[in-house]
Formats: sequence, C-alpha cells, structure tokens
Amino acid sequence: MVDTPVVCVLGPRQMGKSTLCHQVASDRHYLTFDDHAILTAAQQDPTGFIQSLPEQVTLDEIQRVPELILAIKAEVDRNRQPGRFLLTGSANLLLLPRVKESLAGRVEILHLHPLAELEKEQNKPAFLEALFSGKLKPRITQAQQELSGIAERVCQGGYPEPLTRSASRARQWYRQYLQTIIQNDVKDIANIRDEDELLRLAELLALRTGNLLNTSSIATDLKMRRETAEKYISILEHLFLVYRLPAWHSNQAKRLVKAPKLHLIDSGLAAFMNNLKPAEWHDYSSDFGPLLESFTIQQIRTQAEWLEDPIRLSHYRDKDKIEVDLVIEQGRDVYGIEVKKAASIQAKDGEGLKRLAAQAGKSFKGGVLLYCGNNALPLQTENCIAAPMTWLWQNDFL
Repeated sequence: MVDTPVVCVLGPRQMGKSTLCHQVASDRHYLTFDDHAILTAAQQDPTGFIQSLPEQVTLDEIQRVPELILAIKAEVDRNRQPGRFLLTGSANLLLLPRVKESLAGRVEILHLHPLAELEKEQNKPAFLEALFSGKLKPRITQAQQELSGIAERVCQGGYPEPLTRSASRARQWYRQYLQTIIQNDVKDIANIRDEDELLRLAELLALRTGNLLNTSSIATDLKMRRETAEKYISILEHLFLVYRLPAWHSNQAKRLVKAPKLHLIDSGLAAFMNNLKPAEWHDYSSDFGPLLESFTIQQIRTQAEWLEDPIRLSHYRDKDKIEVDLVIEQGRDVYGIEVKKAASIQAKDGEGLKRLAAQAGKSFKGGVLLYCGNNALPLQTENCIAAPMTWLWQNDFL
C-alpha cells in the first residue's frame, strides 16, 4: 500500500480476508458491509458515504455495494494518496467490466487462495522457481513405494474452518457454506430465478472438475437453456467457486476458440460435493484422478502469487486427445505439468509432455509429471522428470 491508492484483496468467502486485513492494517478504520446499517447508508448515498470516511479506511465485502466503485474512483482522482482504501471482496470484481475499467491504474489486486499445503507446513514456495531454474533433477533414494497421506490432503482442501473440524463436522460446514453462498451471496451480483437450479449446476460441475467445459452438454443434462447455464457458470466464477483454465496452442489466435477446462477452486469442497472420502482412494469405482488434478493445479496457482513476474497458466489437448494438465508460460518459455494418481510410472505417461514439447519447439524448457511415488525418475522427453507429488510442499529437491 506504499504506492497504490487502492488495494483490493479478493478471494472466496471464509478464506480469512478480513482477518488478514486486521493483522496487516490494524490501525485503520474498519467498516464491513455485512452490517446492514452500514450497507444501507452506502447504498443510499455512495458519494456522500465515501466523502465522509477517514483518510485511510478498510471496506470489507465491497461486492455488496458496487455503486461505491465510481465514488471511490472520484475520491482517488481528487486525492491519490497511497493506501487510501483497502478493500476486500468475496466476488471477483475483475469479471465486472465497469468495475475493472473504473479502477484501472488506481488499484492493485491481491488474490487470497485456499490454503496451500506448503502454507500448512509453513514452508516457503520453491517448486516453481526450481522448475524455471532447471534445478529439478532425477533422484532415486529408496525402494519405490506409494506416498502416504495424499488422499487425506486432497479431501481436506484449503478452507481454514474445516481444517479444525472432524471429517463429519467438516462436511456439515461445506453443506452450510454452499447454502449460504447460493441463498445470500449470489444476490449481491446477479438476479436468478431458481436457487435450486443453480445448486444443481454447481453439483454437476463438481462431478466434472478437471474436464473440458461443454456448456451445451451441461444445459442438456440439467434441462435448461444454454444461456442460463452459461450465466450460472459465470456466477459461480464470480463467487470463486470454480475457474476456467484456458487452452494452450502454439498459435495464439487458436487458443481463443479451443475449449477451457473447468476446475473447482478447492479440492475439499469438490470431495464433499462428490461424496469422496480418503478411504476410497484405492477403490477403482471412485474417480479421484480429476480431483487430484484440481488439487495440484490449485497448489501451483497459489505458489504463482508469490512470483515477482506473472506467469500464464493453461492446459494442452490435441486432436488425438493427448493432454497436459497444466501448461506454464514464463515470458516465452513453456513448461508442462502432468498429474498422475499412480505410484509407478509407465513409458506412455510422458506422451503429453512429449507432444507439448514438439508443439512449443525451442520455447519448451522442461516438464514434470507429478505422481504418488517417492522417487524422482527421468522421462524420455528432454528436461522432463517424474517427481513425487510432495515436492509441491516439502521442498525435498533442495
């Protein structure tokens, strides 16, 4: 906040945004729009409300009063003092064109993701920097075996509150969390005709996490119009329940017409909605693969927030249905990340990275197949290895 008039912390509800702001800016005047009286005052006279505030103020849950954005813009244009406004939002304001344009050049956005495993372990993020610097190398230190505890981490997820509860109480929390968002928070950003219909769509998306987004298929399955399905998916994006991972293609223009993948924001929430439990990890009738993919990508998305320079994330899929779960672009350099639930590696498992390397050409710098085995093994594609999933949070490669 030393050089920016407005700082906005965005992330899912119950992720600790308010707590974080209290910790880093405890001396600021604090107002929350969860307070009905404050909410009403701001809605009735946005300009007067903003002009009446102290010099430095924290405004919590700003998405509930979008009318304030223009008033904040006018106040910042009058007085561009750094740190004037600290905002939090449980809806993604950047997906609202009017808001994005109004605050352009005046705001710095910070994203608060679900807790990553390295944060739970109190370790520093190192995986991406090691990948970019070529420090991830094969390492066979012991007999090959399956890693333990991965299923528990996937089903636990990263919302702070369920981490303090038993499994049954955590499931009750997720149930009430979804109901609160659908019944209350949706009203802040959109008008919908049927809350139950939106909840059914959310449940279907949870079943399809890690899959290509096919809005027409979703609409058909739920017997709703395609336009309605698209609107509901956008609402869930706004509320940080799901996100779209765009497609990668060596031709920039073609990326825009290829289908994105859709992921739930948190694997714990997805496990609850899929009714999956750690004990079912080895039950082949339970499909943990897509859930593990969403979990892994979320770990990397969180680490990406720590990087000084932004990176670009996407997925790769070609006409032969050969895939790479995550493509990372750092400038012109391209890296691939594959995710496997298995504890052993077969030759065919590196095919996606091989295809991506061929498509990216000289831009391809390396790749990692993250799996549930304990050794780091070489793959046939140059600069590519299979590495333990735990490297994302335990920094065993250092």
